Amino acid sequence: MPDIVYLNGKFMPIEEAYVPVLDRGFIFGDGVYEVVPAYSKHPFQLAEHLRRLQYSLDKVRITNPHSDAEWAQLIAEIIKRNNGDDQSVYFQITRGVAKRDHAFPKGVTPTVFMMSNPLVTPSPALVDSGVACISAEDYRWLNCDIKSVSLLGNCMLRQLSADVDAVETILFRDGRLTEASSSNVFIVRNGVVLTPPKDNLVLPGITYDVVLEIARAREFEVEVCDVTEADVRSAEEIWLTSSNKEVLAVTTLDGKPVGDGRPGPLFRRMHALYQQFKHDHMRKAA
Repeated sequence: MPDIVYLNGKFMPIEEAYVPVLDRGFIFGDGVYEVVPAYSKHPFQLAEHLRRLQYSLDKVRITNPHSDAEWAQLIAEIIKRNNGDDQSVYFQITRGVAKRDHAFPKGVTPTVFMMSNPLVTPSPALVDSGVACISAEDYRWLNCDIKSVSLLGNCMLRQLSADVDAVETILFRDGRLTEASSSNVFIVRNGVVLTPPKDNLVLPGITYDVVLEIARAREFEVEVCDVTEADVRSAEEIWLTSSNKEVLAVTTLDGKPVGDGRPGPLFRRMHALYQQFKHDHMRKAA
């Protein structure tokens, strides 16, 4: 549990943080959120995370309560007030407190909440072995590009993999790969790295962008295109990407090995390059 959190202008022990029951985040899931990893107490890709936050706020018509500079200051302060060099900063903005009515209320002040927890990334053993995943039909709504606090669909889909001790649920919609329950997905087929494009069915991942940037800079063959379920099931490699998973190899899907059942050579190269990218970022931020 985090020690100190931020709520509506004040830092306080988490035990003292409460919101009214009529907050629309509680009643409707009416809000958006971000998660920013911090390495050696330095936020990673902060500008990109704040740009995605603004996108989500604009889509749901909530006014951003802070400038980017103010967000940066708050994030730095919450990191400072909590333990650990590597942290995961979670913050959300809901529409605020109002009489229960589906229509957006006018003149309501958004609720802002922030906390920080230890950032737990995959262990060397997990990176070396890869992980098991299952698949499912993507039955979520049609605005998955919004980083909404309304995550019941994602939670239900993630629980399917938790039930069988798998790490993730990879999702298909009408025979096409979208993403996983809390990760983006890349595959390798015939030596080419493939991933679905950003659209309304896929969360625009920050780690996804970093992986694409690295791949193009280091001359991987890359295609951002529709990826079919058949492509995934015949892939030589499958990768998960997210802020806490970083880049992680899938070695089993629905009980069947991916490739030879071990993390592949392109994954190992990408994982090393991603770690170098992080190191360079921390060195510049120090």
